[in-house]
Amino acid sequence: MKKSLFTLALAFAFVFSAFANDPAYESAMKKQIQAMKTIQNPEQSQAVVNGFLRIAEVKNTEWLPIYYAAYLQTIAAFRFEVNKDQYFDQAMELINKADKVAPNNSEITALKGFIIMGKLSVDPMSRGQEMSPLAMQTFGKSIALDKENPRATTLMAQMELGMAQFFGSGVEKACGLARVGLELFAKEEAKINEDYLLPTWGKREAEQVLSACK
Repeated sequence: MKKSLFTLALAFAFVFSAFANDPAYESAMKKQIQAMKTIQNPEQSQAVVNGFLRIAEVKNTEWLPIYYAAYLQTIAAFRFEVNKDQYFDQAMELINKADKVAPNNSEITALKGFIIMGKLSVDPMSRGQEMSPLAMQTFGKSIALDKENPRATTLMAQMELGMAQFFGSGVEKACGLARVGLELFAKEEAKINEDYLLPTWGKREAEQVLSACK
């Protein structure tokens, strides 16, 4: 009986190890992450999104492929002349799927707040009262889940700056958050190597917020 249990434990350990170190998954993710850097139009963006979604179909226990697909839809909405509401809605649908795969994940929560902020930017006059508090609450949750997440702090800084500019108030809080964000990015950069698959975006946004403090 003990021998059978030992054999079963070894089998589980082997399976876990195989899934934890999947060269095909890692290679596919690296290829798509690299492709993200070459996007110049909505069509190219959608092609990379589709690539991430194909990976997500195969590795349905991984949150990162769906996360990156949601991120690209969000960035495309900000960057290109597209139906912004439609893109943000698609991004929200994707990030909600990622949330089911990995609940209470700071990165997923931060991106969810970013999408809400995008929806708000489409029509701030009519959406501000509902969406501004929701975005702030979502960024606050992301920071609470991981105080070392530079994107959570940076997005909160962006939101604070936007609100300060809208209401004509001081930008001190936004500037303080941006400085913390840049400190966190410096810590994160020390961990990044060629095998790093986790999100690294956001430093430019923190620098943009800080530029409004001069």
